[in-house]
Amino acid sequence: MPSPSPTPSRAPSYATVLRTRHASRTFGAALLGRLSYGMVSLSLMLAVKGSTGSYSVAGAVMALFGATSVVLSPARAALIDRYGPRHALPPMAIAYALLLSILAHVTWRPGASGFLLGALAVIAGACAPPLGPVMRTLWSSLMPDRELLQRAYSLDGVAEELLFVTGPLLVGLLVKFTEPAAGVAVSAALVLVGASALVASPAVHRTVVRAPATKPLPAAPSGKRLPGLAGLRHVVAVAAGVGLCLGALDLLAVAVTDRQGQDAAAAWVLAALSAGSAVGGLAYGAVSWRASSRLRLAALAVALGLSLLAAGLSPNLYVLVGTVAVAGLFVAPALTTAYLIADESVGAGSRTQAGAWVNTAVNAGSSGGTAVVGLVLGHLPLAACFALAAAPVLLCAAFTVDGTGELVRRWRDGLLGRVVGGRRCDRADGVQWVGGRRRGRYLR
Repeated sequence: MPSPSPTPSRAPSYATVLRTRHASRTFGAALLGRLSYGMVSLSLMLAVKGSTGSYSVAGAVMALFGATSVVLSPARAALIDRYGPRHALPPMAIAYALLLSILAHVTWRPGASGFLLGALAVIAGACAPPLGPVMRTLWSSLMPDRELLQRAYSLDGVAEELLFVTGPLLVGLLVKFTEPAAGVAVSAALVLVGASALVASPAVHRTVVRAPATKPLPAAPSGKRLPGLAGLRHVVAVAAGVGLCLGALDLLAVAVTDRQGQDAAAAWVLAALSAGSAVGGLAYGAVSWRASSRLRLAALAVALGLSLLAAGLSPNLYVLVGTVAVAGLFVAPALTTAYLIADESVGAGSRTQAGAWVNTAVNAGSSGGTAVVGLVLGHLPLAACFALAAAPVLLCAAFTVDGTGELVRRWRDGLLGRVVGGRRCDRADGVQWVGGRRRGRYLR
């Protein structure tokens, strides 16, 4: 295992996270590789459109690329958990970079076959290395202190948000001077260099690899088949609801600005969402929370849903930008909390898979949200479309609160527990309270 991180101060900071041994080097390598994902979507779409002259072919190729990448993400993460990043990550990165390079070559000139591009996109999406889940697993190993891990996940989420803002800007610069296919080639180089640097990190070298004969998710000592399966299902549901909100908002922002005759303002609406998410993520990670992770996730999901409802009632674009920025404040914190719960819900040998399931849920929800809103935009008022987009995350939040009902009941019983022999005891699980401080922890 990696060397223990330094003992956290009374108020662990982001600087403490980055000063942890091997953290900066590992994080920098992962960000370099993940910048590829911030560039590849727009680059590939422009390259396919330029080569085939068809928006429908470009959309179909991107749909195939995104679908295989999202659907097979847990399977690729399972390979990482089984064989370790040192052995599983390089073949994925090499295959993915090679396929992107072929796509760049094929789309550099007009006349590319749509069937060939679709086939290459499917295989490339299937090989995309899960650099985000791998990095979050490494954070869990590098940061044994939970408060530091929360800050690490917040920093990771904000950095990823900024990458997906920076990536399209870099593509825009490239397109001014060369062919869009150059952006696909640069994406290939970035993922290959970043993944290679990540694998070379000492943090990866010291990661314990689960034996191949072990099950993907280890059994709990209590006899339950999976230690946190129910908790993982809950967090995946909320993550899907958050993704649905984000995907719907992308299209709703375009619809609102289009109806008001200010198409360019859609970029400001989405920029406000990203800015709010970055601010919210940094602020959230800096706070030492006392509430449980699941209750925090439910509260953040409710806040996001209500903010989206308010955005649908905005009387003008200025108010819309403001309310979307407020909604953004809850996006990165919600995803950070989701990854924390996923990390806690499974054994050490399955953390990459757990994080990949959350990531898959967000991406699948985003695609579903865009598709659903696209179907109803012409039939419902905009306010109703915003309400429809907010409904799933609110329902998923209620589902999560229900999933924590046992925790709430135990906490209540602890407060109302009887005093036995001068000691206050929990009626639910017998854990003792001495001098107002709890001894032990709630079982999951």
